[in-house]
Amino acid sequence: MEKLKAFADRAVHYSASPSSDLSVIKKSREGVLRSVVDNVSGMVKLTDNEMAYLLGMTPRNLHRITPEKRLGTDASERLLLLKNILIHALDTFEGKEDVVRNWLRTSITELNDQTPLQMMDTVTGFSLVDDVLGRLDYGLPA
Repeated sequence: MEKLKAFADRAVHYSASPSSDLSVIKKSREGVLRSVVDNVSGMVKLTDNEMAYLLGMTPRNLHRITPEKRLGTDASERLLLLKNILIHALDTFEGKEDVVRNWLRTSITELNDQTPLQMMDTVTGFSLVDDVLGRLDYGLPA
C-alpha cells in the first residue's frame, strides 16, 4: 500500500493525463514558455542536448531563450508531444524514471533499430514511439 501511495504522489507531479490533440494544437499556436522545457526535461532527467535535439534546435539557441519567452509553434508542439510521451512512458513503466530514461536510449527493432529519442526528431516519430508504448501496455511485442 505504501508503494502505491509513493507512486501516486510522483504521478501527480507529472500530470494525471496527457494533453489532448486539440489542446496540443491550441497551446502550440500560443507558444509554450521556455521555462516549461526545464520542467519536462526534469521528468526523466533528459540532458540539454537531448532537449534541444527533440525541439529541433541547437543547444546554443535553446540556452539563448530566456525562461519568460515563448517557444515558436514547432518547438512548442514538439515539447508538448514529448511531455505526452513521457507521461505515457512513466505510466507504462510504473513511474520508474531510470527505466524510462534507459528505454528512451535503447535501440528498438520496431523503430528500425533506432532509439525512441532518435525517432522523435519528427512529429511522425513521436507517434511511432507512442505506438510502441501502446503495444507494451497491452503486452504485444514491441
